[in-house]
Amino acid sequence: MRIQTWQSLKWKKTRLKKIVEMKIQIKRVYEKPNAKDGFRILVDRLWPRGLTREKAAVDLWLKDIAPSTELRKWFRHDPGKWKEFQKKYLKELSENKEAVDILKNHLQKETVTLLYAAKDEAHNEAEVLKDYFS
Repeated sequence: MRIQTWQSLKWKKTRLKKIVEMKIQIKRVYEKPNAKDGFRILVDRLWPRGLTREKAAVDLWLKDIAPSTELRKWFRHDPGKWKEFQKKYLKELSENKEAVDILKNHLQKETVTLLYAAKDEAHNEAEVLKDYFS
């Protein structure tokens, strides 16, 4: 098993930046949908509480790109664990080619809004994904 270093992940990110010319946004899934959202992708593993599919207006629920259940439970949106969460989640993404490719394909074609349910707008998987693909 090959362990990827931060430098190799950074190189992949730079390569993706050149390959994928896109417009990517992030938004809480509870916010009202907007025509400027483009293709709306929910990136949470669990469906948001109290929200119907119609009201969420999600075009794709890509739960396989979300952090693993173990990582999500460990993190618990604790800002003190944010740096370590990012490292662990980036490692999971590097081992999740299929889900990453699905998202990358949408980013190549259209504006994409990554949707998340967390109350913390600064410490969530959508932020990590936006940085990963930007």
